[in-house]
Amino acid sequence: MPVLVIPGFGSNDHSIDRLVRSLNAAGFAATGWGQQTNLGYRPELLEGLAVRLNDIVADRGSKVILVGWSLGGLFARETAKLHPELVSMVVTLGSPFSGCRRNNNAWRLYEAINDHSVDNPPIASELAEKPCVPTFAMWSQRDGIVSTGSAHGLCNESDARIQLHSTHLGMATRSGPIRQIVQLLADRLAETQNTERVDVGS
Repeated sequence: MPVLVIPGFGSNDHSIDRLVRSLNAAGFAATGWGQQTNLGYRPELLEGLAVRLNDIVADRGSKVILVGWSLGGLFARETAKLHPELVSMVVTLGSPFSGCRRNNNAWRLYEAINDHSVDNPPIASELAEKPCVPTFAMWSQRDGIVSTGSAHGLCNESDARIQLHSTHLGMATRSGPIRQIVQLLADRLAETQNTERVDVGS
């Protein structure tokens, strides 16, 4: 099963390398987004992500799991809304999709290096609106950057909310949370395969 991992604000594919390698070791076909450092919620990055997603689907012949860390989770959710036929599942890691867009400790830096405010990004989207594919919000009380409520969200904004035991920066780089992420994907894949077998046999 292909997995596309999207880095967080201020990070790139090198930053998510440990998570990607762990997913590959668990039997997934994982890759990064193949773009520059993620410096903002920008249209050109969303468009590049769509190209990457299409290429993976064409190559693998299968829908893709999107895993987005921090700001990468906003890209993952929006991409799934725009291209649900290409996405099997969305997992966000400490992503600020719910509530006030300033409920984090990074918004001032974000605005300092972008030509737009966090309240008015150049991508028109309802961040809290749930994609029409299975969507899981992984969050942590120890996050330290994104508020718990913003990453946790309301019940109607995701299909499930799973607590990680991690700091924000450790979600895609430390062994503990990475094991939780890999296990979630493995469990969901097994559930999907079991459901398909039941449907075929019924």
